[in-house]
Amino acid sequence: MNEFTRKLLITILVLIIFIICVTLVITGQRETGAPGLFRQLTGLAGLVVLLWLYNRQYK
Repeated sequence: MNEFTRKLLITILVLIIFIICVTLVITGQRETGAPGLFRQLTGLAGLVVLLWLYNRQYK
């Protein structure tokens, strides 16, 4: 696997994870109670991890 293919796959994977995390936050906001809160927190944790991975490159 060459470098271009590897970067493309990582970019696609990060985009899919981002969409899933945003979806978790939005659907969790519509629910009331603990399950909705945990769904939102899971999505938020995923977004924070993606942000940490992005910022780690430029340290």
